[in-house]
Amino acid sequence: MNALPRTGLRRITLASAVVLSVSLPAFAQDPLTLYTTREPGLIQPLLDTWTQSSGVKVNTVYIKDGMLERVKAEGKNSPADLLMTVDAGNLIDLVEAGVTQPVQSETLTKAIPANLRGEDNQWFALSMRARVLYADKSLPIDNWHYEQLSNPEYKGKVCIRSGQHPYNTALIAAMIAHHGEAKTEEWLRGVKANLARKATGGDRDVARDILGGICDIGLANSYYIGHMKNAKEGSDARKWGDAIKVVKPTFEKGGTHVNISGAAVARYAPNKADAVKLMEYLVSAPAQQLYAKANFEYPVLKGVTIDPVISATIGEIDVDSVPLTEIVKHRKQASLLVDKVGFDQ
Repeated sequence: MNALPRTGLRRITLASAVVLSVSLPAFAQDPLTLYTTREPGLIQPLLDTWTQSSGVKVNTVYIKDGMLERVKAEGKNSPADLLMTVDAGNLIDLVEAGVTQPVQSETLTKAIPANLRGEDNQWFALSMRARVLYADKSLPIDNWHYEQLSNPEYKGKVCIRSGQHPYNTALIAAMIAHHGEAKTEEWLRGVKANLARKATGGDRDVARDILGGICDIGLANSYYIGHMKNAKEGSDARKWGDAIKVVKPTFEKGGTHVNISGAAVARYAPNKADAVKLMEYLVSAPAQQLYAKANFEYPVLKGVTIDPVISATIGEIDVDSVPLTEIVKHRKQASLLVDKVGFDQ
């Protein structure tokens, strides 16, 4: 996860200040232990607000890598109550490893559409990021499909990060879910043929290289435009953000591809009841609003206002209806296709 720009940190600091201005209640209940791969600064204001209202303290354990291995090694002695991570694939890996448990919550199932949660409610999405198109402002692009990225008209005009990066592997897996492996391979070969440079770098590098005249279009996550547009005036990041327009693509017979941050209750959670209550809070309107402001993400709860910058540059999205559980099933195929066509070479 990339570090927040100063504007993002300032938002979080202000939110924390509001929370800390209220005296916290005495912690009569056992604390809840949260294992998370999300940067603590992104979620701490949410946790502070929940603690203030519930009286339950949250012990946050930040685990950059190896959460699954750690929880498996701890077994029944694990103190973890809630497991929070980014990318649906990471959540499903936790489920398949047997370190989570199903949750029965009408609040969660009403708030989160079926395509954004586990089939048996073992995990739930908490926020979304869309895979969108960055484009040179002069290009007459409006309605656009992911399938068009392989069109010959874009030969030598596409910039993108590694095909093996989870952001792109997930999109390729979604393409397989829509069109099958053979057609996806053909599409991926077409995208490779259109590359203006080697598939490398990060999503913001796509905007940088469009400004530099290296390419005209590329795929990137939606929240990066929020970071760039809110960067300091005159900074490189601000120049990159101001140099592009953002188009929200869809599949030809579908919606916009998204990935998520989400959470699951740990299998041996000592404090399961409060873990469920915390997840229920995280999909409430106040918490979803803070998610939208803290990292320019899309709320999973309908009706919550998105960040003004995201609203102005991208707008609301029509999320693809293919379940994330189905997309994740094709991750291995997607990774093998990337190597088969030599996409990153």
